[in-house]
Formats: sequence, structure tokens, C-alpha cells
Amino acid sequence: MTKPQKKFMLAAIEEAYKAKKTGNYAIGAVLVKDDKIITRSPNITRTAGDPTQHAELEVIRKALRRRKGKFLEGVILYTTHEPCPMCATACVWVRLQGVVYGANMKDMENFAKQHGSEKWRWRTVNIRAKEVFLKGYPKVELKGNFMRDKCVKLFHSK
Repeated sequence: MTKPQKKFMLAAIEEAYKAKKTGNYAIGAVLVKDDKIITRSPNITRTAGDPTQHAELEVIRKALRRRKGKFLEGVILYTTHEPCPMCATACVWVRLQGVVYGANMKDMENFAKQHGSEKWRWRTVNIRAKEVFLKGYPKVELKGNFMRDKCVKLFHSK
């Protein structure tokens, strides 16, 4: 994977702000191919009423519809939060080249302990993306904690 680029993580951060504005968890994602964003999405789990509509899955679904195929080889996912096991597995299944994420699962756990509430329940399956990628095939490259400080600031409980 080439060196992560700030402009793509900033685009994912923009999507996270859109999610927050609409009452969703502030997580955003973009897919990049050939140095261009091909899809982008905020997390929409709350407004869609579907807990599987994470930002990462939304960008993958959009890209697959546009490409009319089932693989995204040569594509890199930028996401403001470390992918959960569901999203990480989807990255393997669609054959992404790599994933770049900002905040990690431990950051989220710490925030949830301090700020979780009845309204904002942070749920997780404690399997790191790295574990999924190590056991999956084909291999997905991973770069974590990229622009982490900016991504951790997105967490909210209001």
C-alpha cells in the first residue's frame, strides 16, 4: 500500500461530521482507487434503523453497485474508526487492497466507559481488524492510527 494520504482521511472525517449532524455515530469512510475517491459515506445505523449500515459497509455497497461486480481489487478504504469484525471481514471478501483507519478500538472502549449512556450505547465485538486480516485471504494491508487525534475527537455521546 502506498503511504496514507491526509486528504483522503480528511474526506472520511467530513463524512463523520455528516453522520453526527444527522444523529448517527460520527464515523465516516471513503474508498480510493488510483488516487481518487470513488465512494464516500457517513455511518447511518441510527437513521436507517439498521445496525449493519456502518460507513465502511455503505461505501463498499455503493462501489459494488457502480462497478456491477463483487470485487474491489486495488481499492483502499479510509475510515475514521478501526473497522469492526463485520466490516473487516467484508474488506477481505471484496478483496480490498488495504485499510487506513484513525481511532482504534481501545480509543472507543475508553470513550464508552467514560461517556456511554442509555441513548449512546457503544457495542463492540472485541476482535481487532488486524486479527481478521491475519486470518483472512486474500491479505488486506492495514495502516492504523493515521490522524488518530482528529478521529478520536469525533466521538460523542449527545
